[in-house]
Amino acid sequence: MSLKIMTIVGARPQFIKAAAISRAIRETEGLDEVMVHTGQHFDADMSDVFFDELDIPAPAHRLAIHGGGHGDMTGRMLIALEPVMMKEKPDYVLVYGDTNSTLAGALVASKLHIPVAHVEAGLRSFNRRMPEEINRVVTDHLSALHLCPTETAVENLKREGVTEGVHHVGDVMFDATLFAAKQAATRSTILTELSLEPGKYAVSTVHRAENTDDPVRLLDIVSFLKERAATRPVVLPLHPRTRNVIAAAGIDLNGLKVIAPVGYLDMAKLLSGAVEVYTDSGGLQKEAYFHRVPCTTLRDETEWTETVTHGWNRLWKGDQYGPRSEISEYGNGRAAFAIMELVKARG
Repeated sequence: MSLKIMTIVGARPQFIKAAAISRAIRETEGLDEVMVHTGQHFDADMSDVFFDELDIPAPAHRLAIHGGGHGDMTGRMLIALEPVMMKEKPDYVLVYGDTNSTLAGALVASKLHIPVAHVEAGLRSFNRRMPEEINRVVTDHLSALHLCPTETAVENLKREGVTEGVHHVGDVMFDATLFAAKQAATRSTILTELSLEPGKYAVSTVHRAENTDDPVRLLDIVSFLKERAATRPVVLPLHPRTRNVIAAAGIDLNGLKVIAPVGYLDMAKLLSGAVEVYTDSGGLQKEAYFHRVPCTTLRDETEWTETVTHGWNRLWKGDQYGPRSEISEYGNGRAAFAIMELVKARG
């Protein structure tokens, strides 16, 4: 009899990780997947394109929940997820990262006594003002299986008294990046469309609430990007929420190459030819490293501390890059298969 794994997705970084996990589930005997899409990212450019490009199976359940504040959104997800889990009766609920979808999935499963497996467990920025940090901490303390991308994440959990079910498996994002790089090499035409030459532009993204909800800070970031754009084009795929906030604040984006959000293959192609990345995205910090492109993080801290200590990342108002070295703890591109073997063994 097969183990039924319910995977909860809702936002761009989760779609990317789900692509690697879903392939591993399909290729591991004795496992079946039921995917639930909460709808947290509902725009076609932020959702559908990833399923099409990365060969992700169509979700069995689409909850269409988006918009509103954190409490409102998470509450609606709790209400919608409970009957789905009661109907499907999964053996495991697998959640990714640190979004409201992650927290809602973990809460509902825990109350229904369904074990939770958390991909990217143990990450900490140590900034409780970030809603993502709250989501991470609570999810980790509800999970039965902690699937850590780094040894630092394992140590973070240990400091919080979490030692059972903790495994360093490597980084699923590395799996996804390897797959996407091969696909993008032949399928993406984004550089031609934007008249860009490899090695002669930078890429930026801005979407974190800590940046977009503070007009002064947001203007400071835009000014920083414009300074960089004085020497090379800075391509800025603009998140719909950020676009609305910038328009409401009357902030001028002249001098930046602003484009609509792009799919994962186009982003992989953009990253592969960039000379630097400027972002507040946790996932993009790592993706930059996987493409061996230095990154400046537009935040005051990062949960991916090893990218800083190995010289591939820096905080925008912190020190310059340190000496560069490889980050071996991200694994060999087979993290998703290691995760499935652990789930199967515990099931």
